[in-house]
Amino acid sequence: MSTCTHESMTNHHVAGLWERFAETLGLWLQRYQARRELTQWSERDLHDVGLSWSDIVREVEKPFWRA
Repeated sequence: MSTCTHESMTNHHVAGLWERFAETLGLWLQRYQARRELTQWSERDLHDVGLSWSDIVREVEKPFWRA
C-alpha cells in the first residue's frame, strides 16, 4: 500500500501546471506562426481557399492568445 504525502501531491500538481503552461505556450506560438505565414500567401493561394486580404488582416491582427 502506498501513502501520499502532502509533498508528493504538491509536486505532482505543480508538474501538471507546468505541463499545461507549456502546452498553452506551444499553442500560442503555433497561432502566431500560422498567422504570420498567412501574410506570405499569394492572391491565388487566397482565392483557392476562399479568403480575401481583409480576412487575412482580421486574422493577423488577433492577439496570439485568441483562437
